Amino acid sequence: MYGDISMYVNIPLMMVAGLFVNGPYSLITTAVSADLGTHSSLNGNSRALATVTAIIDGTGSVGAALGPLLTGYISARGWNGVFIMLIIAILFAGFFLIHLVVAEIVDKFHKSESFEVDRLRQEDIAEM
Repeated sequence: MYGDISMYVNIPLMMVAGLFVNGPYSLITTAVSADLGTHSSLNGNSRALATVTAIIDGTGSVGAALGPLLTGYISARGWNGVFIMLIIAILFAGFFLIHLVVAEIVDKFHKSESFEVDRLRQEDIAEM
């Protein structure tokens, strides 16, 4: 829409698009890697953590390579199919991340609940 005005308009638009694509990708892979890094099965093994992080990053790279390939194939039949593909990809990402989000919310809730219980106990002790 605006990218064909000039190269000087296209460059900032591409930078903004890259920010909105790579920003969430970096945050998600970092959060998942950090979450897996604290998992008890790794037991402080840095090689295992590096392997898990490489698998996560490699999967993202495969997706980044296959996405444009699939987009080119689908766009030959019309752009509506490309947007449907993107919607399906977002739904899959949300489906796979919802478990992590729910677990994080429950953990925060339990931490705040235990903090409140500790505070009430300290108040009871202080009143005695």
